[in-house]
Amino acid sequence: MGNSFLPFGLYHVRFKHLLIVVMFVAVIVLFQSYWKTFSILDVPRFIGNNVTFEKDQHGSDLDHEFDSDEGRIFGSDSYELDSYEKEIHSFTQKRMHGDDSTQKVREIDSKHSIQHWRTNINFAANGNGIQSTEVIEPQNVKPQLLKTSLSVLNNKSMTGSYIQTSKLAWPTSLTELDAQLIQSFNTTSSMKPAWSSRRDRELLSAKLEIENANVISNSPGLYAPVYRDVSKFSRSYELMERKLKVYIYREGEKPIFHQPKMRGIYASEGWFMRLMEGSKRFIVKDPKKAHLFYLPFSSQMLRANISNNKQMEQYLERYVNLIAGRYRFWNRTGGADHFLVACHDWASRITVQSMKNCIRSLCNANFAKGFQVGKDTTLPVTYIHSVMNPLRKIAGKPPSERIILAFFAGGMHGYLRPILLKHWENKEPDMKIFGQMARDAEGKRIYMEYMNSSRYCICARGYEVHTPRIVEAIFSECVPVIISDNYVPPFFEVLKWETFSVFVRESDVPSLRDILLSIPEKKYLALHLGVKKVQQHFLWHKIPVKFDLFHMILHSIWNNRLSQMRLK
Repeated sequence: MGNSFLPFGLYHVRFKHLLIVVMFVAVIVLFQSYWKTFSILDVPRFIGNNVTFEKDQHGSDLDHEFDSDEGRIFGSDSYELDSYEKEIHSFTQKRMHGDDSTQKVREIDSKHSIQHWRTNINFAANGNGIQSTEVIEPQNVKPQLLKTSLSVLNNKSMTGSYIQTSKLAWPTSLTELDAQLIQSFNTTSSMKPAWSSRRDRELLSAKLEIENANVISNSPGLYAPVYRDVSKFSRSYELMERKLKVYIYREGEKPIFHQPKMRGIYASEGWFMRLMEGSKRFIVKDPKKAHLFYLPFSSQMLRANISNNKQMEQYLERYVNLIAGRYRFWNRTGGADHFLVACHDWASRITVQSMKNCIRSLCNANFAKGFQVGKDTTLPVTYIHSVMNPLRKIAGKPPSERIILAFFAGGMHGYLRPILLKHWENKEPDMKIFGQMARDAEGKRIYMEYMNSSRYCICARGYEVHTPRIVEAIFSECVPVIISDNYVPPFFEVLKWETFSVFVRESDVPSLRDILLSIPEKKYLALHLGVKKVQQHFLWHKIPVKFDLFHMILHSIWNNRLSQMRLK
């Protein structure tokens, strides 16, 4: 009977072995569970060779067909475009007819608008700095529709792409943006200064003058109908020219600081930097005399020199710490009287922490992704082909000679443009909707001829909400049709965009032609006139002129700083 029992020492050894095995199995199970969870988060992964690189900075990198497209990578797994639209519709119906009684359908601000939920899948550059700037198709070959993939998140064969998904959200209407603007101007969003200053009192005095501006029906050089309040804008602009002083920090090494790029799709930030640093009217050398402080970095050059998203954030954080350590002005307001001007797609993301209190002038003005109406301002995307001739002005044809109803041509960036082509390419003779056109001189000539001969120019978002086609349309005196949910248009605080442009929901692309045909001739003529009248605000000049793009960007920053000041 004693032989049926193991000696205590041997029993103890076997127990230890069993315990080790159990712990090992438990570790494996926990690791697998963690990895499964980790894999569906926004984790940088590298896809492989399905990329192209941005070309050199001598002007050959981008063309009029290109939009904001840097750092986007497509995987091979995807589903058909029809499935994408059906999923949106299915989700919409579930939410509208489901049991969630707390969800309310937002106000529809157009008789043609039917709001749908949509899924945003944004493809951003990976941590190794490899990026996709364009999907290039052979000429004379109809480009295939790009497919949006939800299953790509679980595709284990892919390694290393940075894929970010956002929650399903209602698109924001102009009416809602108006309400948000009014709300922001009626509240004080900036932190209370650590101590008061003479410059604050000067700003408060200017704000009081603007609030009490004499009512005028028109102002020299301004067409009243295109402004929210021409009296206040006229007075505000006058005071800006007379009083505003800006200090530019000398800190920061080239090429990221003080070295603007003047060509291409991100040139807005470069032109502003060059003109701001060369200004004699607004710049002061003594920071104690400044109302605003400019952080003169180029988001484009930052991205070109630092490939990793987190490293870019850390770089800017170190810069802010340097400024805060050397000067007392940042700490006085927490950065609320500081501003930056940045056009790169990632600028909104990499400035959201270290510069969250600053006034951010951003091309990527997405209300659904952290853009704060009333504090941040929208920087127009201006594609500059020639530094010597930034205007690239083309005389638009009068309305009577515009025989095309609507025109669009461009690369298939993002989820929306393939839908646009699916519904309207070669469908109606008056709807000239194309994919990417030839990039040679003849292709450019044809592109501009279409812009010049169309009543409406379709400005459909790419990967992000912004597009240079808005400014191109205004150049050509073609009424912009903006299809980009949650986009806050430039100078929204001042301009009444509905008087010179048309906004169409992304979900209403199938009804696009009906929407445009429903606009009465009298209304179209008013829109066309409005485009001509606002054109002056979207033009760069090597030597700035009154009401031009440089001054309008600066005025938006001035205006939003004033809006943060509280009158006592």
